Amino acid sequence: MDEQGIAPTKKLPLGFTFSFPCKQQGLTSARLIRWTKEFNLTGCEGEDICAMLKDACNRRNDISLDFVALLNDTVGTLMACAFKENTCQIGIVIGNGTNACYMEQLDRAPKLQAELADDGLPDEIIINTEWGAFGDDGALKFIYTSFDLQVDQGSLNPGKQTFEKMISGVYMGELVRTILESLAKENLIFGGELEEISRKGCFKSRYVSDIEEDLLGEDEKTFQTTNKILSELGVRNQCFADCANVAMQRPMVTVGIDGSIYRYHPLFPKLLDDKIAELIDENLRYKLMLSEDGSGIGAAAVAAVAVRMKEPKEEESESENIEN
Repeated sequence: MDEQGIAPTKKLPLGFTFSFPCKQQGLTSARLIRWTKEFNLTGCEGEDICAMLKDACNRRNDISLDFVALLNDTVGTLMACAFKENTCQIGIVIGNGTNACYMEQLDRAPKLQAELADDGLPDEIIINTEWGAFGDDGALKFIYTSFDLQVDQGSLNPGKQTFEKMISGVYMGELVRTILESLAKENLIFGGELEEISRKGCFKSRYVSDIEEDLLGEDEKTFQTTNKILSELGVRNQCFADCANVAMQRPMVTVGIDGSIYRYHPLFPKLLDDKIAELIDENLRYKLMLSEDGSGIGAAAVAAVAVRMKEPKEEESESENIEN
């Protein structure tokens, strides 16, 4: 604010995103259900996130904010893309974690219909699926590998966020490391040396994207990036074959997507696009749209709408006070 020369005479309206499972109690109130993505801060679960942030800002005494909108980051992504493309009906985040939301008719959400049917607003709502927890009931056991199980058992929340641990950035590097360690134990790579690759967390998720780039770029024959990564890890006996093994390879609806995995993994967008095309009816048309400005833009848009809806009510209240 100082850099931009912003010196507000009244509170600045704030809209922000929060990418953890919450019980949403209103546009400015949500209680944290549980931490995910290897976060584990005590004293937060069950607390109102907006109230906690407000208290923290108040303790600074140098910033004045009016908290008008708290969104899940998938909702922010959907809103950011819908701002540019009105056919956007789905918001997806594939980054450190993963989640999705979608537009739904209110009459298809009976738990909310009684509460929201007479609020005077359009009969559509956004459903936050929290699909990172898909499979926690065992539904994904048929594709669960021993490597997935090892990563799950080594996490802070075993048995939780099953799908998230199979696809998201926080766990992708560790999943690959676990596979490489198993291959080394079988003496199939690295001359059987395990010491360096056995260190938990040593194989970063960004390495996966870098290695995939080896297959797409000019270095496919030499695997320079893969070789460099293995050297950084301290693996001394890698050969060309090791590097090659490590690098193996409706009506119109717009899907807004954000997150580091989708943005930076060179093959992920195509893999996702191909799989969607395989699963949906051939008569349905869709488009995957990267949220260029991030979910924060969506939060800002919602905050702006909330402020505009709030102002007439405040003016009406002031008018009534004057009359009285």
